[in-house]
Amino acid sequence: MHGRFQRARLVPEGFEIVSLQSVGDDFQIQLRSRCGSGVCPDCGRPSQRVQSRYLRKPSDLPLAGRRVVLTIQARRFWCDTVVCGRRIFCERFDVGVLARYSRRTQRLETIVHHLGLALGGRPGAAFANRLMVPVSKDTLLRVVRRHAIDRHDELHVIGIDDFAFRRGQTYGTIVCDLERRKPVTLLPDRALETSRAWLTKHPSISIVARDRGGGYGEAIARGLPHAQQVADRWHLMENSSRAFLDAVSKTMRQIRQAVGNNVVDPKLLTYAEKLQYEGYLRRQETNEAIQKLAKSGTSIRQIVRQTGHSRKLVRDVLRGQRLDFFRTRPSILDSWLPWLNERWEAGSRNALALWREMRAEGFVGQRGIVAQWAQRRRLAEQAGQSGLMRTPSARVLARLMTSAQDGLGTSEAILVAVIENNVPELVAARKAIGEFQSMIRSKSAAKLDEWIELTRGSLVASFVNGVEKDLIAVRNAIISPWSNGQTEGQITRLKLIKRQMYGRAKLDLLRARVVGA
Repeated sequence: MHGRFQRARLVPEGFEIVSLQSVGDDFQIQLRSRCGSGVCPDCGRPSQRVQSRYLRKPSDLPLAGRRVVLTIQARRFWCDTVVCGRRIFCERFDVGVLARYSRRTQRLETIVHHLGLALGGRPGAAFANRLMVPVSKDTLLRVVRRHAIDRHDELHVIGIDDFAFRRGQTYGTIVCDLERRKPVTLLPDRALETSRAWLTKHPSISIVARDRGGGYGEAIARGLPHAQQVADRWHLMENSSRAFLDAVSKTMRQIRQAVGNNVVDPKLLTYAEKLQYEGYLRRQETNEAIQKLAKSGTSIRQIVRQTGHSRKLVRDVLRGQRLDFFRTRPSILDSWLPWLNERWEAGSRNALALWREMRAEGFVGQRGIVAQWAQRRRLAEQAGQSGLMRTPSARVLARLMTSAQDGLGTSEAILVAVIENNVPELVAARKAIGEFQSMIRSKSAAKLDEWIELTRGSLVASFVNGVEKDLIAVRNAIISPWSNGQTEGQITRLKLIKRQMYGRAKLDLLRARVVGA
């Protein structure tokens, strides 16, 4: 059988209850200290001679869904030590129970602190009010800042990456302890010297996981020359896939010729497609003019001056990264084309009637789309053609070429086979990217040097050059158990915290919430 509940359990340790009463929606509990003397804060000697008394009214944890207000009879003491300069001092309580000048008990302060860490200002204040712990949003943020901590653990394996204060404008740096799976600190920018200075202060670090940007690699090389650098595996996989997509974009002209869609009849285009086709012809003229100047030995700077185009556009054209092919955009009508062709062959030539039938079957487009298709079909029949054929985008083709053959439809498999037969350099690029990704998945870097030599002159040469420049970090990424995935996850959490606080998410508050939690 349980014993009777003692009233002393309601109050913090070191106090005894003088009186307890319910006033309105609050519980008012009057307390006094159990200690008969006070200790002078200057000389440290106890005194029992009371000079006066005063009241402190800190808030405490709620009781039975009602707010609790404590009234503490605090005392002032005389200091009788002759050599002490303080004559009167106030009674002080244990810091773990009630701190000096505090308006909340320490156990309530802990709840307020954790609410601020988890929810921030306004959401935390609303939730605290429901918990019968009324506190303002500004107080929550002040408590979080006041209890901010700096971690001084000895670090051995860290991850470092940048995050955006304002995307495209200002950036900071986050450092995470990969062994303890905790963020360590936030730096105000991603400048090389800032990162180098912080790394220099932590010579115990032996492994640093980072992204593939050159800035952090140089900072690590300067600040911790003995540390091993590990590139992020996810970025390696993503960059390799992007390299193959760029290779497909560079060969789109050859792909169009291979599938027979390199000739476009303007008579079969809609009005909007004619505008796109005219823009395509203008881009063609620009590309040919830039390539002609480059073949004659003109430098990029002179080409920019002569043509008036931007340096980026000129470089993209010379690198083959500018999409200089014409294709019609995907339409909501594409999935209905087999049905439309069947109805057209059956003799249904009225666009409005076809649209009404499609609406009854669940089509959500407007009748003008069907009318344009019918007009194009009539023009194609008059010209003796089958209509304007569509070439999939580079992204779709890249997906088809890297997908398992068993998962492709008949038309898709035929398209891939035609491309493989007519564009062998694209097949070589696909094989090179596949071999690189297999090395990452199998965690074996034995063939990395040989792979670099074999793929140096392929369509993915720019990606290969990047791997060669960062060879040690890439090799460590393949064979090392460490990666920067933890840091990316902490950045996602940091973004959530930053957006919770809107414009108040300054560096000190972000650091207090991210590191303090």
